[in-house]
Amino acid sequence: MLAMQPSIGQSAGETAGSVSGLRVPRFVSLKSDRVNVRSGPNKDQEVRWVYTRAGMPVEIVAEFENWRRIRDWEGAEGWVYHTLLSGKRSAVVVPSLKDDLVPLYESADADSSVVARLQSGVLGQLKSCNGLWCEFAGKNFSGWIRQERLWGAYPNEKVE
Repeated sequence: MLAMQPSIGQSAGETAGSVSGLRVPRFVSLKSDRVNVRSGPNKDQEVRWVYTRAGMPVEIVAEFENWRRIRDWEGAEGWVYHTLLSGKRSAVVVPSLKDDLVPLYESADADSSVVARLQSGVLGQLKSCNGLWCEFAGKNFSGWIRQERLWGAYPNEKVE
């Protein structure tokens, strides 16, 4: 059996979803500002918690019929109904140290001007990634950030 590793390309840790045929694992985002996360893949399973922020990135780690097992940026896992997820890419800022501010640059170059410094947990939209840098935008900010400082894009992943 293949181990499920967050990976890109045709690596040993990646498989096609048994239902969707899409890559598993993969990043998606929450479509609604109210998403029930259940302990198992059906509506009879208990609701373990509710997400209340549309656009949050989550990682699909398994599929079962119309259900997707997801993992959030803090490592919590549970099952959600597939229609509550969107293919639109978003990401959350994750500094090296929890209280650090992460620089957002004018261009994909550490020598360019810093346009903002972002706290841990800041949510934004992934516009594109080249494997090292991502164009990242949110409410009142837009610029380029080191890809490793985001949860929502795999290392070296290219996002169009």
